[in-house]
Amino acid sequence: MLARPVASTLVDATGRWAYSASVADVVIAGAGPTGLMLAAELLLGGVKPVVLEQLAEISQVPKGNGLVGQIVQVLDYRGLLEPLRVGTTYAGPVPAFNFGPLRLEFSQLDHSPLDVLAIPQRRLEQRLADRVAELGGTVRRGHELTGLEQDEEGVSLRVRGPDGEYRLRARYVAGCDGAHSLVRKQAGIDFPGVTSREVSRIGRVRLQAAAGELRAGARTLRPMELVRTETGLFTLAPLASLDAQAPPGTYIVHTREDGEAAASPDGEQADGPMTLDDLRASVQRVLGADLPMSDPLYLTKIVGNSRQADSYQSGRVLLAGDAAHVFGIGGSLNAGLLDAVNLGWKLAAEVDGRAPPNLLHSYHVERHAAGQRTIMQTRVQRALSRGGEYAEALRELFGELLQYADTQRHLGELLAGSDFRHDAVAAETERHPQADRLAPGRPRALAARTGALAARTGALAGLLAPDLALELADGTRTRVAELMRAATPLLLDFTPDGLAARAAAEWTQRVPALKAKPLATSSPVTALLVRPDAYIAWAGGPEPADVSGLEQALRTWFGS
Repeated sequence: MLARPVASTLVDATGRWAYSASVADVVIAGAGPTGLMLAAELLLGGVKPVVLEQLAEISQVPKGNGLVGQIVQVLDYRGLLEPLRVGTTYAGPVPAFNFGPLRLEFSQLDHSPLDVLAIPQRRLEQRLADRVAELGGTVRRGHELTGLEQDEEGVSLRVRGPDGEYRLRARYVAGCDGAHSLVRKQAGIDFPGVTSREVSRIGRVRLQAAAGELRAGARTLRPMELVRTETGLFTLAPLASLDAQAPPGTYIVHTREDGEAAASPDGEQADGPMTLDDLRASVQRVLGADLPMSDPLYLTKIVGNSRQADSYQSGRVLLAGDAAHVFGIGGSLNAGLLDAVNLGWKLAAEVDGRAPPNLLHSYHVERHAAGQRTIMQTRVQRALSRGGEYAEALRELFGELLQYADTQRHLGELLAGSDFRHDAVAAETERHPQADRLAPGRPRALAARTGALAARTGALAGLLAPDLALELADGTRTRVAELMRAATPLLLDFTPDGLAARAAAEWTQRVPALKAKPLATSSPVTALLVRPDAYIAWAGGPEPADVSGLEQALRTWFGS
């Protein structure tokens, strides 16, 4: 369905005001990566949203430096990974990664559980904006949402644009407007959490090497090495490792110190601008020596907030990205893009009138639980990084645990988000007895259900569908990722007699059935029902005659 520029006279419940406004099915507040990804997903689902962005153009201010974890695979499932890889400094599974101050060495494992895409946020935003345009969407840049009021039938919005103020009426509003989200505040959604006393200072500056070494006083500094002292933490990294267009000799210098004034409870920006002298002074306090720095490209100081919205939905208002969660040490962009992919197909189905009961509510259930998981592991990383004898004891114990391959794998999957199984799906399905054969290295146990842990070890339902290589009935060879580009549900039938497809015959118009053969020597499943966001809704097997639960899964996710 399309945004409808229909004039409508609107009056509030008390009759205090009336005006004419255009009407849209969905308005997205914010055209950062999350808002743009959501717009693209809605367009794939047949809904043309109105996207409001107060900035006149894509910001060139350095923010995120890349994507980590399951979102990298999801981008491949949408056909976005290859164009995003062009010009990047790294894309693919990593042999090692940091968990707080500790180093995860995945060489002990048969494969790395963690994928990384090193890409500056400005390039990511530009590619997503191009994707929205390719799908027929637009972004209203220079248009700022200034207020909203919702009722049972929709949401009334006030917008300030280049030509003055105007009104919009929307059936649904998605707040992708950042940690200070106006949408969240005006919808009355609380944002509880913790504001750290620690202040991080980050600068992109030029450093001069002496005899090929970077030094601060007598200390030799190694890129990517975490230096912990009694007064704080210090790291540096060559900007070229993240941005292929970085000027030579430019580094990211980062310090973290404790005991300073905190930020506002809904944002990460510490009070007041930072100068190069502030960064120099912080390095001096942490390292006890000067670090020659010049030519700053970017300077900022932030406070690590760890917060999550009480609910990702209030009536016809939904939240995604930083408006829904901030984690204090990064990772919010990864989670925000996954929010958008989860929400897009569900909201499109709701707008189009084909959503089964509670489908839209499942967005909150699934993504809020995933956010809780991310908050947990980011808080653990921060605790490991602190000073004092308690944190030292914690690091010592973790260091012992990291001698075990299973621990390395578990923490890698935790960082990736692949250790999490959408419990809203799992509640509708039974444990599959051979899940580990289909998705090796995927979760063993998992996930948070609002207030409790689910213990359905090895379940397939709720996991991201593995990227199986397939041969179709006509002999064409493809893979699951290529079949998910259109963001439509899919029933993959591996049975020799098409049993699963026959069992789903009533849903053919909504859920195409595709007869295929996995190219692996054997497959532990006889069929897969995959949602538009590429997560498994149901798995058949292991016997060809076993299609129990398929009809229930089809009704649950795609209606009758």
